Amino acid sequence: MSLMQIWDIPGGIHPPERKDLSNQTPIQPAPLPARLILPLNQHIGAPAEPVVNVGDAVLKGQLIAKANGFISVPVHAPTSGTISFIGPQPYPHVSGMLAPAIVIDSDGKDQWCELKPCADYPQLEPTTLLELIGQSGISGLGGAGFPTAVKLTARPTQKIHTLIINGTECEPYITADDMLMREFAAELVSGIEILVQLINPEQVLIGIEDNKPEAIAAVKQAVAERPFHVCVFPTKYPSGGEKQLIQILTGVEVPSGGLPADIGMLCQNVGTAVAVHNAVVLGKPLISRITTLTGEALARPMNVEVLLGTPVGELLSFAGLDQRSLNRLIMGGPMMGFTLPNTDVPVIKTTNCLLASSAAELAAPTPAMPCIRCGECAEVCPASLLPQQLHFFTLGQDHEQLKAHNLFDCIECGACAYVCPSSIPLVQYYRAAKGEIRDLEQKQLKAEQSRQRFELRQERLRLAEEKKEAERKARLERAAHAKASQASATTAEAPGNAVAPKASGLSDELKKLKIQASMAQVALKKAEKQLATHDTPELHTQVSELRSAAEVAQKALDAALAAEPVVTPSNDAELKKAKIDAAMLRAQLRKLEKVEAPTAEQQTELQQLRGQLEAAEKALASLQTAVAPAPTAPVSNDAELKKAKIDAAMLRAQLRKLEKTEAPSAEQDAELQELRSKLSSAETLLASLQQQTPATAATTTAEPGAVDPLKKAKIELAMARAALKKAEKAEADADALSPLRAAVDAAEHALHAAEDASNKPAPQLQRNDKRPIDETRRALKTEVAFARADLRKLERDANAETAALDAAHARLSTAEQALAAHQATDSTSTETQ
Repeated sequence: MSLMQIWDIPGGIHPPERKDLSNQTPIQPAPLPARLILPLNQHIGAPAEPVVNVGDAVLKGQLIAKANGFISVPVHAPTSGTISFIGPQPYPHVSGMLAPAIVIDSDGKDQWCELKPCADYPQLEPTTLLELIGQSGISGLGGAGFPTAVKLTARPTQKIHTLIINGTECEPYITADDMLMREFAAELVSGIEILVQLINPEQVLIGIEDNKPEAIAAVKQAVAERPFHVCVFPTKYPSGGEKQLIQILTGVEVPSGGLPADIGMLCQNVGTAVAVHNAVVLGKPLISRITTLTGEALARPMNVEVLLGTPVGELLSFAGLDQRSLNRLIMGGPMMGFTLPNTDVPVIKTTNCLLASSAAELAAPTPAMPCIRCGECAEVCPASLLPQQLHFFTLGQDHEQLKAHNLFDCIECGACAYVCPSSIPLVQYYRAAKGEIRDLEQKQLKAEQSRQRFELRQERLRLAEEKKEAERKARLERAAHAKASQASATTAEAPGNAVAPKASGLSDELKKLKIQASMAQVALKKAEKQLATHDTPELHTQVSELRSAAEVAQKALDAALAAEPVVTPSNDAELKKAKIDAAMLRAQLRKLEKVEAPTAEQQTELQQLRGQLEAAEKALASLQTAVAPAPTAPVSNDAELKKAKIDAAMLRAQLRKLEKTEAPSAEQDAELQELRSKLSSAETLLASLQQQTPATAATTTAEPGAVDPLKKAKIELAMARAALKKAEKAEADADALSPLRAAVDAAEHALHAAEDASNKPAPQLQRNDKRPIDETRRALKTEVAFARADLRKLERDANAETAALDAAHARLSTAEQALAAHQATDSTSTETQ
């Protein structure tokens, strides 16, 4: 152990030490209190999290709160007893605030839990040692309270070449570290060896002021031949500061705003080293510490080993507190300590001193006066700051200037306030300014994070909108292509097209042109609807192209119609179809005209319907002119007339029933239109039959009052057929349809029998053998209808997914193929029969 060079620090003061009050007697064990209050935050970092509940029994050394985060330490039970309360309790702070804590009622047994000592720690890995120290709840015992395991964690880019053990204890009155080095020097050296094993430094320096000769001798004896350097240097306050001690022992200054680790050095307090020894070698967690009880208000000043959580009032009573002479109760030293509001607060891990001073010992501070710019504060500042300027900037809340003048390099030693002739509490101003700056920086950080989150969200929304727009355009294109393909695959003409009615003798080329014109009109109408909803340049272009294509197709169709030879219809089938089309267009037009406030799309549809109706009426008029009334054969009986009346009555009844529906579905609307067209045809037929019937009807041979059997049989047959048709529309099962079909057959046989029994000649009947309903075909048609409806719904939805559209197209195509295959098979079997 060679002599080391010692450097000096700038500034510093020499206040009265008064250490002789408490360093004359050995360390005493403090009495076991009846109740212990253990705050969950006795360190720098996140508070611990309780792992016990009220009413649980605990043993001495048992874990009662686990570390909650990386910078946090656990809390252990200082004695055995019962958990009586978990919640806010008095906390040692100048504000007198409450803090979360665990309260243990002692059982007086002081019974340890099972300990796991590790005497062969040299065989352990560094990570295992670090975990053991962290689980023992050790934090810095010199006053700061930083978690020791975190401080010892190796840094990849920072090699620690110097380990410094701080035994300076420069604060007046405090002698806890002095007495610890005297009585626990061997444990101190053992703890240093464990720290050396963890960080493997090149040198170990133990710094002690020259006012502790007994401690110096004890440590040198315990170090013996080990390569540890005991460095003794002159007493000056505040040489015990971490950065000041590094400068005294090595001559190197820690950079402004930096840490000792930045220059390869690490400082630990002597009490922390002893706690490391107890945790590793003895297996004991940190549940007690050495605390100085001093001051002229105490009858027996001393150092005690006190359990954490012991109420301050009980310790002072043990030391013989004289309440009459007590002026101020300070936790810590007179330079950096703070006044306690009451004695109910507990001892925590950073409580190194309780100073019960009298009025003569520590007089009340005099009122502050204006600064006289003497400059003495700058001369004694150990950090070479300008306290006077910092004070002015603090008063003006000039935070930028405070940071520029290195406010956060201030260690709050109080030397500037000690020498200030104006009694300005400079340290209090600096602490308040630091708190304000930290709060503002925290708010700015949150605001910046919020701004970044907002910008990222806006960017995500923009990208999502662009993606959605691209998918929508792709869907429109696919829908247009699919619609065109679907229209080209069918041979049915779109209803309501403003073209001449289809003649029975149209050529294949003319049919193809009509289909193409219909497809173009449908695609144009759909594109115009989309343009009304989403006005984009792309849709404008698409509508223009489709409109041009529709005009070209219409012109081609008109030219073909002009060149097509006029075919005179041989019957009135085309005339009937034209009448039905005109009636359906009138119904649609009346429905739209009832809308009170039509939209632009509905108004457009109104104009189109009016044009289509005008064209249909012209076509109907031309057909009526072209078709000459056929001579009617004399009616020998009124059977056909009666049948027409019955059919018309049944159709009216069905129509009235459907018209009573309040909110008809799309399928019901279609059925309504079909019934209206059938009723129109039936009424037309009935009118023609009535004109053909002679004015003088033939009288029956039946007696007055008797019911005509033939008429009765016809009515019963019509009623049976109506019941069967109604059941088929309701999709009744086979069991329900079988009796209805049987009733129809019986009614037909009864009608034939009545006709044979009557005197009237048998009518020329053309019977069509109706095949029974094919349930498979009905199911396939239903699937096609549902698939087509789902596809149209997806096409109308601008937010529909591409995958869903593709699946709907595939479903419709599969259903149509299955139906076509079944119809082909059915036709083949019919031809075979």
